[in-house]
Amino acid sequence: MTEKTLNIQSLTNPLLYVPKAMFFTKGKGVHKDYLTSFELALRDAKISDLNIVSVSSIKPPKCKIIGLQEGRNYLVSGQVVFAIMARQSTNEPNRLIAASVGLAAPADDAQYGYLSEHHSTGETAQKAGDYAEDMAMEMLATTMGLPNDDSLTWDEKQEQWRLSGKIYKTQNFTQSAEGHKEGLWTTVVSAAVLLI
Repeated sequence: MTEKTLNIQSLTNPLLYVPKAMFFTKGKGVHKDYLTSFELALRDAKISDLNIVSVSSIKPPKCKIIGLQEGRNYLVSGQVVFAIMARQSTNEPNRLIAASVGLAAPADDAQYGYLSEHHSTGETAQKAGDYAEDMAMEMLATTMGLPNDDSLTWDEKQEQWRLSGKIYKTQNFTQSAEGHKEGLWTTVVSAAVLLI
């Protein structure tokens, strides 16, 4: 087998594109220009030097969640990375905005989980985050064919969902901000960055 053939085969192997780890990050940026406020939010989130491709929202089985610092150790400037990203902007003074990524993951790590993006105005970080978590759990339930399953319950004490007797954990990563008092653009981002 030639080197050229080996490279083509490695590019077409779908298992090579399944993320093995992911990290979460968030940031805020303020500037007179909309695009620059977004760039500053990415800088605050420590991902502005990456070429980010937005993807839809599955947490692969056995995909380890790691911290931002550790995740950055696997990335180099200019690298193309895949991310689930929420973002919101405003130039309205004092307008409350939020960007949240919610995660619903089975306790059994061999199963896949679900991520959701929520972009809002007028919501606190708590409200936006709770909504993103609930949305991720509901979307996971629908992919399992259980959209109206009466067994879907929230255990307040354990802070976990139960669905058909199985345990699911949820969490969110939310950035909120108030619009700049003098009308500068304010942008918030939240992202789950996938490491392949």
